Amino acid sequence: MQDILRRLADKRAGARAGGGARRVEAQHAKGKLTARERLEVLLDEGSFEEWDMFVEHRSSEFGMADQKTPGDGVVTGWGTVNGRLVFVFSQDFTVLGGSLSEAHAEKICKIMDHAMKVGAPVIGLNDSGGARIQEGVASLAGYAEVFQRNVEASGVIPQLSVIMGPCAGGAVYSPAMTDFIFMVKDSSYMFVTGPDVVKTVTHESVTHEELGGAITHTTRSGVADLAFENDVEALLQVRRFVDFLPASNRAAPPHRPTEDSPDRIEPALDTLVPANPNKPYDMKELIVKVVDDGDFFEIQPEYARNMIVGFGRIEGSTVGFVANQPMVLAGCLDIDSSKKAARFVRFCDCFNIPIVTLVDVPGFLPGTAQEYGGIIKHGAKLLFAYAEATVPKVTLITRKAYGGAYDVMASKHLRGDVNYAWPSAEIAVMGPKGAVEIIFRADLGDPKKIEERTEEYRARFANPFVAASRGFIDDVIMPSATRPRLARSLAMLRTKKLENPWKKHANIPL
Repeated sequence: MQDILRRLADKRAGARAGGGARRVEAQHAKGKLTARERLEVLLDEGSFEEWDMFVEHRSSEFGMADQKTPGDGVVTGWGTVNGRLVFVFSQDFTVLGGSLSEAHAEKICKIMDHAMKVGAPVIGLNDSGGARIQEGVASLAGYAEVFQRNVEASGVIPQLSVIMGPCAGGAVYSPAMTDFIFMVKDSSYMFVTGPDVVKTVTHESVTHEELGGAITHTTRSGVADLAFENDVEALLQVRRFVDFLPASNRAAPPHRPTEDSPDRIEPALDTLVPANPNKPYDMKELIVKVVDDGDFFEIQPEYARNMIVGFGRIEGSTVGFVANQPMVLAGCLDIDSSKKAARFVRFCDCFNIPIVTLVDVPGFLPGTAQEYGGIIKHGAKLLFAYAEATVPKVTLITRKAYGGAYDVMASKHLRGDVNYAWPSAEIAVMGPKGAVEIIFRADLGDPKKIEERTEEYRARFANPFVAASRGFIDDVIMPSATRPRLARSLAMLRTKKLENPWKKHANIPL
């Protein structure tokens, strides 16, 4: 028996050693943790239950029969994050570059299948050279098996990808189908075709970082949601982030006790909106002042900055926030901001997370670049997302809500449950000046008359009371009382039940 136990201990030690000391040192020299070190940071101490430690690849081509390492380049299993169950896989770059084989894929698929059965999030730590070339189509089949599970799990359990090294070719499509993607600066990258292929085909010279680094994907492409300085920061922020997410679509959003009173008044909000309607202000200040303890986790903060999305809590429960940002492009809706917000709204709707929408939008961004880029279809994505959502929806108009953008931003007409406005709200088809120049075109030669007409229009329509008189606004509230009013509305809506007509699935304007 002692001999058997000794052999087991040796096998475990061999698996934990990964690709060996030399490759581990190379990983550390790049400023990267190993696959197992990453799981130690991510998961609660002592909670990790590893599966398939002894799985090996089954390939014998190209000398692979002599290159077998227990675990085959990925560590899989389950554990807890702040006491809550999660399933994890962590690719091991020290073993054959973390390349994905048929057996490697089977390990990932197994934990995804179990996560679906029990209703728990899946967190993937990606650090891989891609498909294992020596296995040919078998490795490609392995990727496709993972892709299929990503699709089946979408909207059932939260899926989070953390890119901590290379992720290229077909490997990028699994993270792309997960709900959120986090990256590490200077050590992770994602692209479908690498710099060498790009140079051959298009004659463009570009570095790995420029083509698919963390900054590129969090500022230009919008593929990734957040970029962090190093592995440890990324994993600690994942721990914080997971606390906002429900375990599955069958679970309520998590609740965290707080001593921050839901009735807290914020006098500073009474002066947040400037007297000059053309002067910007920071909408994040409003969000931070209404959430519990000022704790707001923003998603994609550097992409489409005219739109803010992220998670906070009110009375201890997770709430999704969508807000126009007057500091950038005056808060206009454009292609990127519409896509960013639409995807976030759909995530919240999938997982029973109430949505608070803060509106200050003068309209859609004009210009040929937007029209040629398909703003009509992309703007419709956000409209579609809000109209389809059945979770509690509370909307607050702080200042401008003009034209079709008023409709799109969770208006009462898109089944907004509770719609508030501050006294500074202006709800109209367009701004006073533009409206007067159309209605009173004959007076354009008389600046004084146009100015008088503009003031008349502003007095008549640039306020929330016309919309309130039609019931499109439920109440005009004091800015300082925003947190209590939001809290009461969300509490009232906790038992909301609403179902869309039966269908196989909707055809969102992609």
